[in-house]
Amino acid sequence: MARLLTRLLAAIVLVQSSLLGAAETSKPNFIYILADDLGYTDVGWHGDEIKTPHLDRLANNGAKLEAFYVQPVCSPTRAALMTGRYPMRHGLQVGVVRPWAAHGLPLDERTLPAALAEAGYETAISGKWHLGHFKPEYQPTKRGFQHQYGHYNGALDYFTHDRDGGHDWHKDDKVNRDEGYSTVLIGDEAVRRIKEREKSKPLFLYVPFNAVHSPLQALEKDLEKYAHIQDKKRRAYCAMMSCLDDQVGRIVKALDDEQIRDKTLIVFSSDNGGPLGLGATNGTLRAGKGSLYEGGVRVCALAHWPGKIKAGTVVNEPLHIVDIYPTLLTLAGASLEQKTPLDGRDAWAAITQGAKSTRTEILHNTTPTTGAIRIGDWKLILNGNAPVDNVETSGAPIRRRQRMGERMELFNIAEDRSEKNNLAESHPDKVKELKARYDVLAAEAVPPKNEPKPAGFQVPKVWGEAGQ
Repeated sequence: MARLLTRLLAAIVLVQSSLLGAAETSKPNFIYILADDLGYTDVGWHGDEIKTPHLDRLANNGAKLEAFYVQPVCSPTRAALMTGRYPMRHGLQVGVVRPWAAHGLPLDERTLPAALAEAGYETAISGKWHLGHFKPEYQPTKRGFQHQYGHYNGALDYFTHDRDGGHDWHKDDKVNRDEGYSTVLIGDEAVRRIKEREKSKPLFLYVPFNAVHSPLQALEKDLEKYAHIQDKKRRAYCAMMSCLDDQVGRIVKALDDEQIRDKTLIVFSSDNGGPLGLGATNGTLRAGKGSLYEGGVRVCALAHWPGKIKAGTVVNEPLHIVDIYPTLLTLAGASLEQKTPLDGRDAWAAITQGAKSTRTEILHNTTPTTGAIRIGDWKLILNGNAPVDNVETSGAPIRRRQRMGERMELFNIAEDRSEKNNLAESHPDKVKELKARYDVLAAEAVPPKNEPKPAGFQVPKVWGEAGQ
């Protein structure tokens, strides 16, 4: 009798575990693929010089997000994605987290992977972090990722995996010596994580490639595809993007092999506009990386989920990368309750149903010297030509943005996305309206944390190692 009771209890536990596993795996998987410094017209569906068949297939069979906005440079965009909050709330609105920086994404911020882990997700990052590494608590495995692979800094050497002579390749936040081209290694790990995932849990996989950021280093086999391009920078850039697209194809194939593609939402974007002069193109968009004009903040993006997003969808509603946070959490059934208010809005209806976006404005940025806001079709830019990295290298405090003598530019983006016609003088009431709202948001910003390199700073042998 006792033996029979024991078997019965064991069977009940097995059934309960099975039901729990089924409930968890009914949640969608999420893969966010982030390109670094990709130009607006440097994907197949926006241009014809670089061949990106795998990305094109995802875009054509999903939704092209044609008014998708990010921040002007790397770290701020990543902070916005990880928190659903504008980087001016983190002090990360100016420049990027430099290798020597004694700061990162504030530790009191709830992150996207941490929130998804609370909802039962397995979480992994394969690629570039760029949100702080000077102490272990700022590194990915302490910020919600259960698995980490890749590098902490920007501008990584693609072959040696060094930055300024210090090694910057890690697995689970410990030094890693894998050899190979970084774009391929990141793809290898993404595929491995899909195939070796814990199958009783849904997966959140964040794949922030360092391609196509400088240094412009490409594999010879990819350079051969663009031998007809005479400009060496452009040729290398095109080859690097081709390699990234190949890795996207491998990721999709892994989903197909595991028969989970129809259970997976894939989102792709760049982290900022393409840097002109370093091989990138932004088409008719004005300016590029580091700018608050459209060429700096409007990027190519897509969302793909078979059976959930209709093929051929085109979304012209303005969306911002902060919207990804609440969108994914809502799809995952995760809680949006937290101590810090969100700037992001759930964009799922806009992506899948053609609905109007619930957001009424986009704060492109606010810094002590420059800023921009979009409300509806109208965009106001303050001191648009001021440098984004305007920080005193002497260590003196950053000067407050001057209230007098600001240069105002007003554009109707729906009619003039190239930002050729400054309408500030002919629409003073609209300038006043946008400026009033901008000032409210600017007053909420915390001081930027972009500090100069300390005198006598020594590059460590391994970036991020304890005691370095």
